[in-house]
Amino acid sequence: MRQSPRSPKMSAAWLSVLTALCLAILKLFTGLFTGSLAVLTSAIDSLLDILMSGINLIAIGHAEQPADEQHPYGHGKFETLATLFQSVVIALSGGWIIYEAIQRMIVASPIKQTGVGIVVMSISTAVSYLISRHLRKVAKATDSSALEADSLHFSMDVYTNLALLAGLILITWFNLLWLDPVMSILVACYILFEALRLMRHGLRDILDEQLPETVRKEIEELIEDHKFDLFGYHNLRTRRAGSQKLIDFHLTVCKHLSVEEAHDITDYIEKKIGEHIIGTDVTIHVEPCRRHDCPGRDVCPTQKVRHAENQHEKWWQQDNESTESQPQ
Repeated sequence: MRQSPRSPKMSAAWLSVLTALCLAILKLFTGLFTGSLAVLTSAIDSLLDILMSGINLIAIGHAEQPADEQHPYGHGKFETLATLFQSVVIALSGGWIIYEAIQRMIVASPIKQTGVGIVVMSISTAVSYLISRHLRKVAKATDSSALEADSLHFSMDVYTNLALLAGLILITWFNLLWLDPVMSILVACYILFEALRLMRHGLRDILDEQLPETVRKEIEELIEDHKFDLFGYHNLRTRRAGSQKLIDFHLTVCKHLSVEEAHDITDYIEKKIGEHIIGTDVTIHVEPCRRHDCPGRDVCPTQKVRHAENQHEKWWQQDNESTESQPQ
């Protein structure tokens, strides 16, 4: 039986797991060999990357499952739950690193073979930079919050590795043993800051916060492109479920339109929003105009509804037919 190819998100998640595993093993052995807490700290961070990337892999696998009877809005929030879990684990690791660094400052330990540590941290920095760029690219293309968090982990590794690399070089040149735990504390503070940022991002999705103002503005512009065919819209609501954007609003149309005509208009607008904003699920509630002194569809001064008698085809019919006529 032929297997279907993996999605870009799943392929990126697998690559993230394998990369984190290789880096963690390399840095763990280097940290134990050199006795550097800073390198061990980076190794622990990479071990957490394995855990986080594995969680992302599972979450993305569930999130990509289609909607079912028990989950009519899909499974997108698996990605959000993964993001929240990652933020908690990262925060705990940051606290542990600070505790160990303080202990190392109280009882200093010698560092040996710093040259090996410098080479390993240089390799780790380069690999982390490349995988971070790839994950960010896939996250942007698929609008995946889980992959965005994974990309952030590796971006953090780039900056922390550079800081630790600088610390190892200074220790080698000037024998500043106190610099090792100090650099570890600085790295841990940065990790805690990013953990709080991730947690805030996940909580926004869990609590159904509105989409960013820029996205809402784009939705409004797409609706208003057809203002001459509609009375207006209201009650625009948006929220996220992982990489899926859920949008619903009320659309007011001429009460003399047939059900089929009103459906064609809403269907056209839904398609336009889906073409411009990836990962959308749009629901439009149609309402008739309630103007009591309605002069009729032919002479309405505000509606400006186009008549089938005065044009060969309606604008939405033209668009649908042109789409259907394109070669498959």
